[in-house]
Amino acid sequence: MSDASHITLKKAGSSRIEIKQSVFIGNAAPVSSREEADAFVADIRRKYPDARHSCYAWKIDSTMHMQKYSDDGEPSGTAGMPILNILEHNDITDSIIVVTRYFGGILLGKGGLVRAYTEAASEAVKDAGLVRITEGEAYKIRLGYDLSDKIIRELSNAGLTAEDISYTTDVEITAVCSSSDSERMIELVTNASAGRAVITKDGKRDLKTDIDRGDIS
Repeated sequence: MSDASHITLKKAGSSRIEIKQSVFIGNAAPVSSREEADAFVADIRRKYPDARHSCYAWKIDSTMHMQKYSDDGEPSGTAGMPILNILEHNDITDSIIVVTRYFGGILLGKGGLVRAYTEAASEAVKDAGLVRITEGEAYKIRLGYDLSDKIIRELSNAGLTAEDISYTTDVEITAVCSSSDSERMIELVTNASAGRAVITKDGKRDLKTDIDRGDIS
């Protein structure tokens, strides 16, 4: 069975596009609760108090399975749902996108609005970047100085993460791996150290892997 994982935004991101004199400003960010999402929308509205619309969508799946979107005065279905579709079509969760519009005086029509809000939202997501979060396990590895370089190299070659290294009387390495890789990691360290390394479990830890996706739409 594969380790449970989800895709979210790596950091906050933004965008700005202009269509027929209307300016659309996208802002996207990772969030973990409805309260965080509501606060983000409020912050954006304070940032652009003279804007005509601040439409948004957010989705929180990893803990609460909740989502919400708002057209904020735009014609029904032209803003909030297209923004939500960016999250849905790219399997993005625990994230919010707000697109603020400064009206330029020229009507865009429903189709034009859908395209504009979609583009502003997708560009904000591209700027934020995507990351896959997988539940992992952390292990403390204690060993002598004479073995530390070898073990760090072996972990790296095996695609395993040495998250933290401390040097005191001995060397202590915190290694993080997916649950499915834990046995492989323990076997690798045990064999490479000829059984001299002391390995103890150190709880759960999230593993983050960047996703290179240029076709967000």
